[in-house]
Parts: sequence; structure tokens; C-alpha cells
Amino acid sequence: MSLAEFVAGWISGAAGLVLGHPVDTVKVRLQTQSDYRGILDCVIRTYRQETVLGFFKGMSCPLFSVAMSNSVMFGAYSNALLYLSNTPHRDRSANPPSYAHIFTAGCFAGLVQAVVLAPVDLIKVRLQNQTHPCGLRNPAGGSGAQYRGPVHCGASIFREEGLRGLFRGTWALVLRDTPTLAVYFLTYVSLCRGLAAQGQDPGPRAVLVAGGCAGTASWALATPMDVIKARLQMDGVKGASYRGVLDCICISVRQEGPTVFLKGLPLNTLRAFPVNAVTFLSYENILKLIC
Repeated sequence: MSLAEFVAGWISGAAGLVLGHPVDTVKVRLQTQSDYRGILDCVIRTYRQETVLGFFKGMSCPLFSVAMSNSVMFGAYSNALLYLSNTPHRDRSANPPSYAHIFTAGCFAGLVQAVVLAPVDLIKVRLQNQTHPCGLRNPAGGSGAQYRGPVHCGASIFREEGLRGLFRGTWALVLRDTPTLAVYFLTYVSLCRGLAAQGQDPGPRAVLVAGGCAGTASWALATPMDVIKARLQMDGVKGASYRGVLDCICISVRQEGPTVFLKGLPLNTLRAFPVNAVTFLSYENILKLIC
């Protein structure tokens, strides 16, 4: 097993998260709360009520966890590809693996990432949906929020809903990430091969373009199940109302129509290009330094 990809994925994931988290907060609120008239209304109200700090709610947990999941994603993908093609990362330009191997390795990475990410993604979504002004205290001296931070949030979910509650929305996460990461890596590798000379590594511009396009394509595919995932994760806050993924899909379509699956799509694609461009550029350069 190669460990370099895990290290590079961890660092590049942290870099991409800091860049994209404010947009992700707005996206999550639009998907799970119905009292916003649109993107601009959500941005303005969040800023007025919570200041700029409101856009970074829930980031302390994913700053560790998303970096970890990114590490797992790149590590699982690269090691699966190494197993399938017997080609280490440094030799993949001269001896490129097949697209079938890339697709299979991407599916494996998505499945592994979803299982690892489920509890921390749940905590992130719960914290992002708290709309109290940052720093607000109630008369008893406690926080005005239901959750005081990621540790308190995780402990509260475990106490109220048990271990199963920490994995709320996992099936939707698996259904989102397994095909999405296959498309993600296929798009990235295909564009890198097309933009680079045969047998040569792609340059920084090629990596930025390929990474950005891969992120945009994968999030366009992921958004419908991302909506369902977020709703299932918020379902435990006021009591369960969905019996599972299919029930959530049926209720959401019946109440809001098919366009419900497009909620957050503009923000997802807007965020995806710069975040994934930076992530892949960081990943490739870190690998060159440590390999």
C-alpha cells in the first residue's frame, strides 16, 4: 500500500475546504430550509444575522474530517488503481491505466469515503443549519444554539439517537458518492491526458482546468442525491418524518415537485470548480515533493 496519496489527499483536502466552505453553508441551508427566497436572500440574511462567521459554521469539524475523507478518497482510489493496473502514481503518465480501471477505482473510493465520512458529514450539516448569531448567549449563560460545537453535537446525537443516529443519511451518501467519484476521476484523467503531451505529466494549467471540470461534472451528477442526503441528516432534529431514501424522495417530489432535486445545483457547480482545481493542483504537487 502507498501512503503518500493519503498524506497528499489530507493536505489538499484542507486547502480545498477552506476555499469552499462558505458556499457549502449557503447550499446546505437552501436544501434543508424553505424560508429563503434564493441564493442572494440566504447570503444577505446569514450575514446580517450572524456576520461573516455564520458562513464558516461547522468548519472546525470538516477541517479535520474533510481532510481525512479526502485522504481516504485519494488513498483508496490510488491504491485500488495500483491493485488493478499494477502501476504506481509516478508511472501513470508513461503507462496509463485503462478507463475501466479508473472507473472501478473511483467507485471503490466513493464507497469507502461515504462510510468514513457519514458521521462527520452529519455533524457538519447539523451545525451549518444553526441560524443563531455567533457568540449569542442565553440568560442562563449557555449558548443560544442547540449544539455548542462539533464534539457536543456528536455527543448529543449519540445520546438522543444512539449509534445509528450518527449514520443517518449514510445510504444516500453511498448512492451519491459511489458513481460520482467514478465520474470525478474519469473526467480528471481524461482531460489531463487530452491537455498533456503523450507520455508527459500535465502542467499546472492543465491540472487546474481538469480538476475544476472534474469537480463541476461530479457535483452536477451528485446534487439530486445530495439534497436527499441533507434532508435525511436533518430529519432527526425535530423527530423522524422519513422512513428512508425512497420515502424522502417521494415526499420531497410530492411537496415541491421534481425541481427539488436542483436545489443547490448552481452553488455546487460554482463552488466545485475552484475548490477541486486547488485540490488537485495541491495534491499533484505534494506528491511530487514526497514521492
